Amino acid sequence: MNRLSTALVGFGHAGRVFHGPLIADDARYSLDVVVTSDPGRAADAARLHPRARVVADLAEALAARPDVLVVASPPATHVPVATAALDAGCAVVVDKPLGPDPTQARELLDRAERLGRPLTVFHNRRWDSEFLTVRRLLAEGALGEVRRLESRLERWKTAETKPWKAAATWREGGGVLFDLGSHLVDQAVTLLGPVTDVHAELASVRSRADDDVFLSLSHAGGARSHLWVSTTTAHPGPRLRVVGTDATFVMAAGDVQEAQLAGGMRPSAPGYGRGEDARLVTADGSRPVPSEPGRYQDFYALLASALLDGAPLPVDPRDALAVVELVEGVHRSR
Repeated sequence: MNRLSTALVGFGHAGRVFHGPLIADDARYSLDVVVTSDPGRAADAARLHPRARVVADLAEALAARPDVLVVASPPATHVPVATAALDAGCAVVVDKPLGPDPTQARELLDRAERLGRPLTVFHNRRWDSEFLTVRRLLAEGALGEVRRLESRLERWKTAETKPWKAAATWREGGGVLFDLGSHLVDQAVTLLGPVTDVHAELASVRSRADDDVFLSLSHAGGARSHLWVSTTTAHPGPRLRVVGTDATFVMAAGDVQEAQLAGGMRPSAPGYGRGEDARLVTADGSRPVPSEPGRYQDFYALLASALLDGAPLPVDPRDALAVVELVEGVHRSR
């Protein structure tokens, strides 16, 4: 079997914890090039992926003519790096957000279509345990009609340790709404459909960009999403609660995959992606329901099927563009 030659641009948290391990664990890919100009990250990349060539320059990676180029560099670089990769003949994966500027992001999608190159976006939290579990229950009709989705990604940081995040404004993709919030918006729209109205509350507690955010989204089908994203919350609320006419779904803790991958666990290892059970609450009481294991590896498995067999891409880039448009619209309305 021919393996998909892959170049990974960026070896910060996204490249090291998510993309690198997921690519390396799928036999249909060969991680051949890692691009980073940081000496410490270059050393990590060489240690974790000894068969990959580590280079400091994007041009060197493109000269190797990879089949796939993964953009895991800071958000302000996403569109220019992806544009260069498309022009070089690569299929492209862009980490979320697609880009902080909707006009540039839309031009990128148009370019990919004109060139006939596959372009997709790593909205990996479509494969979170809690998301997969509630999606299963909704398909089974276990909740009745959904009235409200409550979703949180709340963390506690006394200071931002990543220089680009500390310095970036929202126009450069900085802040938690573009970072963690992109995930929650994508999940809400995927579950409940298009958004017709947005109420937003944004605060900058410790940094120049937003670090504590609440969004209320009205969906065309009548349901509402309440989304919290924060890096200034010491005691997070429940990760996901979905209130339906017949039952309420509750999952207190979030998906475990990020911690497992950061700790060196491979997606093919026994127990990968398995966290705590969820609960289903009705008028008759509360009962546990088995949770679906998280499956971030499905993103790259679906991408391989798309590139090798003509199957659909794992994430339609137009979905990712809709997230960017919503987030950018919130910022501009302030």
